[in-house]
Amino acid sequence: MRSVADQLREESLRSVLAMDPYARIELALRLGDEDAKLLAAARAIPELDARRELAGRRQAGRRPSLSKQR
Repeated sequence: MRSVADQLREESLRSVLAMDPYARIELALRLGDEDAKLLAAARAIPELDARRELAGRRQAGRRPSLSKQR
């Protein structure tokens, strides 16, 4: 039995795949802006600090590429 979440996920995927590449990039940037605004509001911090925190979270736990290890 499929859940409502599964159906929504599939619909979302179909709609994103139907977009042209430029629209996908625009969507990704808009979602990133919304994330920063939400974090800033939730923590009562400046949006720039929220962006820095989100960037730091993306880097946490990542390993440097082999070209940077040499």
